[in-house]
Amino acid sequence: MSALNKNKGYLILEDGHIFEGTLMEGSKPSSGEVVFNTSAFGYEQILTDPSYAGQIVVMTYPLIGNYGVSSRLLEADQPWVKGFIVRGLNIGEHYEKEEELKEFLQNHQLACISGVDTRALTRLIRNKGTMGGVISDTLDNLEDLIRRARAVAPPPEGFVKQVSRKDVARLGSGDKRIVLVDYGTKKSIASSIIERGCELVIVPADTPASTIMEYNPDGLVLSNGPGDPAECDYAIKAVKELIGSLPILGICLGHQILSLALGANTRKMVFGHRGSNHPVKDMRNGKIYITSQNHGYVADESSLAGRGVEVLFKNLNDGTVEGIIHRELPLMSVQFHPEASPGPVDTAYILDDFIESIKGNIDFARIAG
Repeated sequence: MSALNKNKGYLILEDGHIFEGTLMEGSKPSSGEVVFNTSAFGYEQILTDPSYAGQIVVMTYPLIGNYGVSSRLLEADQPWVKGFIVRGLNIGEHYEKEEELKEFLQNHQLACISGVDTRALTRLIRNKGTMGGVISDTLDNLEDLIRRARAVAPPPEGFVKQVSRKDVARLGSGDKRIVLVDYGTKKSIASSIIERGCELVIVPADTPASTIMEYNPDGLVLSNGPGDPAECDYAIKAVKELIGSLPILGICLGHQILSLALGANTRKMVFGHRGSNHPVKDMRNGKIYITSQNHGYVADESSLAGRGVEVLFKNLNDGTVEGIIHRELPLMSVQFHPEASPGPVDTAYILDDFIESIKGNIDFARIAG
């Protein structure tokens, strides 16, 4: 295990619970929504996934940092988490390692506490739900720290506009053009589309429908992203106007936005799905897939009735909706991450089928069929 300083650090939750550990040198006080992730690997992707904007992430796996950090695996140019809570922060051994995880955290001035009883912390979140929290090096003025934890909230403009790109990017080449709306997209989603032989145009989250159509896209992908989908009124409006105009695939937040554009509702979950081991069932053929997920909101199944869609996937742990497909229009969305970064590649075929349907090689209705 890496040699850490002996400075005490504290995670103070809005309900008054305090978790003690060792505060990594260089850590600064921080606050955010406290969530947990059950992955045993992929901490670089987790730290840099824009979907974690505004959140303090607790890793349930006890040994984190085992293979260091490689820039190849980063999902964004910067970390987006507000803090990192681990049981053990380890020295890494891997031929691709460019720096230690501890060095990466320090270079980006991220708050990290190690030596925390992450099992007890995770059980508390499972029982009481996600809560606001504060990372501090002192318990002086505890009442103020608890007030700060209770005051944790998204920025006035929402997290999506905070993490979305501000300009347009054109990547890759091919005879089919895909527009990817960046609600907080991971680099792996973009690279997965490019690897399948398509030209990719990445546009900001608030791009109007008319502007998207000016790129003459053959298909549209709605990306993952952070926060409450119902706050993205600009995105819901644009997608609603685009329905029926071109094939659409939604991923994670993109799934929720498509559901809202169809007239359904979304709701916040008690503690969400975050990890690389979530089982989902294909409701058409009964197959079970292990998926990578990161979300705190879900499409309400009862509100999907009468919207022209069928539930394509369900979560086996809690029965929540994990994917929908339209009965008549080329619309589909999944709550999990088919690009699997980090995670298993069980559902990568969804991206394959979406691209092949755009190329005219298979019928859209066959996707995940």
